[in-house]
Amino acid sequence: MSLASTPLGKSVRVTGMQTDSAQSIRLMELGIIEGAEICVVRRAPLGDPLQVRLGDYDLSLRSSDAARIEVA
Repeated sequence: MSLASTPLGKSVRVTGMQTDSAQSIRLMELGIIEGAEICVVRRAPLGDPLQVRLGDYDLSLRSSDAARIEVA
């Protein structure tokens, strides 16, 4: 399952990423690493971007980026 398809309010754990190296480095710098727990907080009215809570801070991610993050 991808992060983009995760229901609102559900906490999931990152299991992998399907991105190129530059994009995966950017996501890792933000704290999105394998094993990290992420909660989907809300989506914009048109679905892009989505707001996720990672630890004690919130991030906004494009739906295209969230679709490449595998979660369980």
